[in-house]
Amino acid sequence: MNPVRRRRLLLVCALLVAAGLATALVAAALSRNANYLFTPAEVLSGQAGEHARFRLGGMVERGSFQRAQGSMEAHFRVTDGDAQLPVVYTGILPDLFREDQAVVATGSMQGGQFVATEVLAKHDETYMPKEVADKMGKAHQKHQVKQ
Repeated sequence: MNPVRRRRLLLVCALLVAAGLATALVAAALSRNANYLFTPAEVLSGQAGEHARFRLGGMVERGSFQRAQGSMEAHFRVTDGDAQLPVVYTGILPDLFREDQAVVATGSMQGGQFVATEVLAKHDETYMPKEVADKMGKAHQKHQVKQ
């Protein structure tokens, strides 16, 4: 094989290896950053995994919000109508955060409770994130079929 062809072949091989490596790195980064949305019933049934990072969606249960005076740690329960899950969040809650309002929290399960690193509240009285509304609707349909 002459030197020009050999150099071209090595260049093509190097480009293929680099493209494969770049593709693998992008795929790994995307899968690591994927956050799946679960309702409390799905989390309690074990679908979310014990230590996986995911999003929890539902309504803040009425009468469940507690914050010690002078503390940034908030405790509340998120419900989908079928199950409730205790949530702990340390930080400033969004201005629109209230009981009986839709919420999406990002975090993971630790010691039987959901430890949130981020909490998002709904925008107005009629809005609920589509994913949360769909999942809560499915949970209610399953519950009505069982009765």
